Amino acid sequence: MTYRTRCFLLNHIKDTLNFYDKSIDPAGGYYPSYKDDGTIYNRENRHLISTTRFIYNYSMGYIYFKDEDYLKRTHHGLQYLRNVHRNCETGGYAWQIDDGQVTDDTNHCYGLAFVLLAYSCSFKAGIQQAKEWIQETFDLMEKYFWFEDKGLYACEATGDWKLKDYRGQNDNMHACEALLVAYQATNQLIYLDKAKRIAEVMTQCHEQLNNQIWEHYHVDWTPDFQYNQNVKTDRRRPWGIQTGHQTEWAKLLLILDRYDHQQWHIERAKALFDRAIQYGWDQIHGGLIYGYDIQGNLYDGEKYFWVQAESFAAAALLAHQFNDENGYYWQIYEQIWNYVWKYFVDHQYGAWFRLLKQNNEKYSDEKSPVGKTDYHTMGACYEVLNVII
Repeated sequence: MTYRTRCFLLNHIKDTLNFYDKSIDPAGGYYPSYKDDGTIYNRENRHLISTTRFIYNYSMGYIYFKDEDYLKRTHHGLQYLRNVHRNCETGGYAWQIDDGQVTDDTNHCYGLAFVLLAYSCSFKAGIQQAKEWIQETFDLMEKYFWFEDKGLYACEATGDWKLKDYRGQNDNMHACEALLVAYQATNQLIYLDKAKRIAEVMTQCHEQLNNQIWEHYHVDWTPDFQYNQNVKTDRRRPWGIQTGHQTEWAKLLLILDRYDHQQWHIERAKALFDRAIQYGWDQIHGGLIYGYDIQGNLYDGEKYFWVQAESFAAAALLAHQFNDENGYYWQIYEQIWNYVWKYFVDHQYGAWFRLLKQNNEKYSDEKSPVGKTDYHTMGACYEVLNVII
């Protein structure tokens, strides 16, 4: 089977979107949580990441398939994002809402990055009003999170914008991603320039890290090697070298290079990806593990869906960059897809399983809990479509 055709990728995206057919809550927003068979198991919760990622999914679905239902679903999500998540007095966005009530009003740069991504994709889909929301969100991030002297965003603030001390790469990585899409949507250089600055600072890795990207930092942006060590329940802030974040940065550097060619983008992307495959590929059970330590020793052998998706996208972009028609990077692309097709893709009900044990056994029947929405899997396919004629 080949995974390198537009037909395959578009059909896979469509099949994945179909799994979420029941996502619309007529009373407002999207249902965020699904069992393997599509059963909704939490109808009251609304999470900012789920809301914004669904908007991304339906905006991109409309762009590629011109299905008016996807556009309606996009408008539905935007209405909830603007009228319920957004606090019109503070400008912030509620992180979590339960049964119609805000239960966590923390402002996360990570969350605002996905708000920016949602508005940018909505504008690309033809929703003109979203252009002013792109600027509004960018200004909000500038005002409360940006540190010009560091060239990076802080990560977290209270509902009334009191900044917390934690600093991390994940918020900045997704901010870079969203800024690149904002630039694609508007052609305004302010977004591209900001993405360039973040990428340059964040991917200048230290020798003490073996030229890898660390996750957690102190307030002065020195690495925090103890944060969440031996804590494997924080999905957004895991300890160690994250296989998927190394390859995701490789992908972003190559996207950035389309608009501002710099040789170091390509060299850095290749180095990050090659090392991630070297230490991240499970030689016994297949697939890419979640994380390892600075020296490359196994730390967390679990298999997450998004790690595989981001990595096959990066492999395809590297193959395209090096005109590697049948060489190493397309072989890695096929290798990851063969593994995914066997273990992660649900051929009965659709979409991908979220998390597997190291030996590829499932933990539970919760396919898509809060925040998943298969944004990573479909987004990876869209990126591959950009380099497949």
